[in-house]
Amino acid sequence: MAANSEPPGREKAYSAAVRRFPHAEFAIRKLMGRSEAFRDICEELLEAEIALSNVPGTPPELHEARRAEWEELVDRLVAEVGAALLEAEASQNRSPR
Repeated sequence: MAANSEPPGREKAYSAAVRRFPHAEFAIRKLMGRSEAFRDICEELLEAEIALSNVPGTPPELHEARRAEWEELVDRLVAEVGAALLEAEASQNRSPR
């Protein structure tokens, strides 16, 4: 059986994007393979999700502020992933077949 050639962090970043856009698995994989900027967005999304999940470990007086900060970043990154997917789809539809 062939081993996955993707670096472990990249695969986790791919999974973070697919959790938000399960209908676009193939498009996400394709974009990650050809766009460093898209990979960076997915990696940042993964890191923000991890940070959000670690909010309960922060001092109680910081919980709400940290949760809000990380949720806002996650939302922004999800929007960026969505926009990149729409742009890639539009670009594909414009190119001759």
